[in-house]
Amino acid sequence: MKKLNDCITEYIEYCEYRKRLDVKTLKSYRIDLKQYSLFCSDLTDYTSRTTVDHFITQLHKQYKPKSVKRKIASLKAFFHYLEYRELICENPFAKLDIRFREAKLLPKTIPFHSIQTFLSTLYSQKEQADSEYQLRCCIRDIAVIELLFATGVRISELCSLKPSDIDLESNNILIYGKGSKERILQLGNPEVLAALNLYQETFQKDIDACGYFFVNRLHHKLSDQSVRFMINRYAELAGISQHITPHMFRHSFATLLLEQDVDIRYIQKMLGHSSISTTEIYTHVSNTKQKDILVNKHPRNLMVVNEG
Repeated sequence: MKKLNDCITEYIEYCEYRKRLDVKTLKSYRIDLKQYSLFCSDLTDYTSRTTVDHFITQLHKQYKPKSVKRKIASLKAFFHYLEYRELICENPFAKLDIRFREAKLLPKTIPFHSIQTFLSTLYSQKEQADSEYQLRCCIRDIAVIELLFATGVRISELCSLKPSDIDLESNNILIYGKGSKERILQLGNPEVLAALNLYQETFQKDIDACGYFFVNRLHHKLSDQSVRFMINRYAELAGISQHITPHMFRHSFATLLLEQDVDIRYIQKMLGHSSISTTEIYTHVSNTKQKDILVNKHPRNLMVVNEG
């Protein structure tokens, strides 16, 4: 039997060069499988059902259900590879019951009025900028936030945009999502288009030199962390006490579209969800629409009840 670490190395290479998985997925696999390797360091058989079972029990003691689910998925995929390569006689997952109840957490959204206040603060800061450096930062920050909310794009997708992915003549954006899936989104709001056009004009040289559409002050690719820091700063300036993350703009995008009676299938496509069940969680968040239905459209409103 091959050593576990050798098998893990071969598997990661297989995922990178044959399956062409993205960088974040590969990083997760490395972390999860290294953890299993450390767990098995004093054990003789890393392929036994008992070993895997004990490891899963240990995971449940250490992590929340969502993390456990991901780590089990990483390990299961690894053993499927070993079975495919005929490096093991029997897959330990074949007779393992790994089902468990996972609490469904509703996505956190930003209230409509808070988004409005946030955007107003961004534009006010631009008008009040007292140096060219501050003005450039505001122009970029406005473009980032407007695009986040206009498209519901993931922060990693936004930061990875190349100049060729954004066509401001036809107002289309090509987005590379999870699993190397592509989707095209259209921009229709004049203020969003104006913000992106101004950003492109202002930063054209930096964009050409960097190779990415959004750049930082060092003329390098804008990072996820920089956007998080940016959002925290403007939320504080706007007097918004709620902790806001980039992903919450995505949640708000989906929820507010649902409240405008947009078909969930269109929202699924725009978000890049492979399964409609992933998108359906937003139907539980759409409280405004629910209230409108129950207050204005409930059949009880049509009933005339004679008292006495």
